[in-house]
Amino acid sequence: MTVRIHRHDNGIAVLTVDHPPVNALPARGWLDLAEAVRAQGADPGVRVLVLRAEGRGFNAGVDIKELAADPGHGKLIEVNRGCYEAFREVYECPVPVISAVHGFCLGGGIGLVGNSDVVLASEDAYFGLPEVDRGALGAATHLSRLVPPHFARAMFYTGRTATARQLAGFGSVWDVVEPARLPAAALELAGEIAAKDPLVIRKAKESLNGIDPVDVHRSYRFEQGFTFELNLSGVSDRAREEFVHGDSRRGR
Repeated sequence: MTVRIHRHDNGIAVLTVDHPPVNALPARGWLDLAEAVRAQGADPGVRVLVLRAEGRGFNAGVDIKELAADPGHGKLIEVNRGCYEAFREVYECPVPVISAVHGFCLGGGIGLVGNSDVVLASEDAYFGLPEVDRGALGAATHLSRLVPPHFARAMFYTGRTATARQLAGFGSVWDVVEPARLPAAALELAGEIAAKDPLVIRKAKESLNGIDPVDVHRSYRFEQGFTFELNLSGVSDRAREEFVHGDSRRGR
């Protein structure tokens, strides 16, 4: 996986993830992403962090094929820890994190976006949790920060997706723009924040986290326990096998 950092003179750091073909990250990739976010937040010269991706979509979650190829549970433990760390670092980053989302934002992508401070999206962006079709659970904590509770439940049970326009209607997406304008729109918003007093903004982030009604770390960790339970039951292995074999039949 490639993680690129581009620093602007005004204190904006742009973190770009590029892991073809669909930005479905392996276990190591989630840990690398967590470390990259942590390093930017620890830099006193950074005032805002923009999280974006290259390729067909923002994020397709975890690499199911990596999990399916593991005869034990080692990779599952590693990827669960990696997702937890990546989501946590986005949430706890001392400066605001803006997610600039294009194309698909699925599975673990919801965890990243749901824990971000601000979400911008292109017209072609869509969001969802296909977890139930993969024999897993998780990131409902973060989906519930993006859509109303009953809508989140329907999405979770069905695996259906929601558009950027729908999320904008719920108030969780700040703006929806043409795909070609997404990078510039993210920099414009980041620049507006970066122009503020950096100490005030860092304290604002800390204070907003402090008044959150849900402990997102504890809530997500609770969800992960059910993923382990499903794996021990054997249903997750069957779901991953079907996913991998289905991909093979489609020539992917």
